[in-house]
Amino acid sequence: MSTPQPAAGTPTSPPNQTSNQTPNQTPGQAPNPPPAKPSGRRKWWLLLVALIVIVAAVAYGFYYFLVAQFHEETDDAYVNGNVVQITSQVMGTVIAVNADDTQTVKQGDPLVRLDDADAKVALEQTEANLAQAVRQGRTLYANNNAYSATVAERQSDLAKARSDLQRRLAIAQTGAVSGEEISHARDAVRSAQAAVDAAQQQLVSNRALTDRLTVSNQPNVKLAAARVRDAYLNYARNTLPAPVSGYVAKRAVQVGQRVSPGTPLMAIVPLNGVWVDANFKEVQLRHMRIGQPVDLTADVYGGKQVFHGHVQGFSAGTGSAFALLPAQNATGNWIKVVQRLAVRIALDPQELQAHPLRIGLSMNVDVTIKDQEHDQLGNVPNTVYQTDVFAQYGAQADAEIARIIAANIGNTRS
Repeated sequence: MSTPQPAAGTPTSPPNQTSNQTPNQTPGQAPNPPPAKPSGRRKWWLLLVALIVIVAAVAYGFYYFLVAQFHEETDDAYVNGNVVQITSQVMGTVIAVNADDTQTVKQGDPLVRLDDADAKVALEQTEANLAQAVRQGRTLYANNNAYSATVAERQSDLAKARSDLQRRLAIAQTGAVSGEEISHARDAVRSAQAAVDAAQQQLVSNRALTDRLTVSNQPNVKLAAARVRDAYLNYARNTLPAPVSGYVAKRAVQVGQRVSPGTPLMAIVPLNGVWVDANFKEVQLRHMRIGQPVDLTADVYGGKQVFHGHVQGFSAGTGSAFALLPAQNATGNWIKVVQRLAVRIALDPQELQAHPLRIGLSMNVDVTIKDQEHDQLGNVPNTVYQTDVFAQYGAQADAEIARIIAANIGNTRS
């Protein structure tokens, strides 16, 4: 068979020349270009990125060993404070409510008033009893003088009876007087002596009630005064004052409501004394000490406003230990969970006044743990909460008692 010949004008390749056509290349298609070699610019960028990573790692290492290892942070922190409950001390009907939620009150402001009609009647009765006791005490001092006069009178009668007996005995030998008359004279002396003894005993008995005592210090007067004080306190407690200054919250009392002692009526929150409870993990407490400085930010103000404080103390147990149903770690299905411990952080009062915080707000806490001079469970100063708004009730009661005694004592001298 003859071999086909190429058409005229078609170039033919030499027999020994290798064709550049790939096996998958279609006849007539241009050959694929060879792979490009990495340019110098790409190598420079790769080197720059590697250098940046190395510098960042070195910088973080310096930052950790110089700064980061001396800080412990948490966002599991919330504002806490005192919630002062307002409760009634006596039973009564509410006739006025002078404060409502979100309002501010000052220490001593009357918050709730109860109907005091019954308490006023009881107070007037005890005041009358006190006045009567004072006047009875005056009578005792007056009786001292009366009994002294009676003793003097009886002694005069005794002296007269003795004188009569002596005269009769002197003339008895002359027969001027009979023996019967002398016997009557002796009886008169004995009777006068008994009268003197009875008068002296009455005087001693009355002086026992007044000896080394004034009218105001007599037992009956003091007993009546104590009853006045009790009645006055019950009367004054129908007005409930604010024990502290702060914001009213949780008002539950209504006008016309019948309340009994211990019934919660409302609460007052003094925002000038709030603190922060920060819940740190166990591993974060190793180098934390009392007195270490703390920087805080609140979500309500953002990160630009920084609060400053210090570690005030540590809770005595974790939250699970104080829970209503504590975890039973001795059971076989126990799973270890990283516990958190509450750390109390005191805030700067001036910063709180400029940027007040509310109870329950979220905080971000950063504790600087570089200072290791103090202890975790050192002697934390005791915080004292006290109010003197109720002390005025006792002072007013004493003033009322003194007024009643002065009005009824007159010019009696002990």
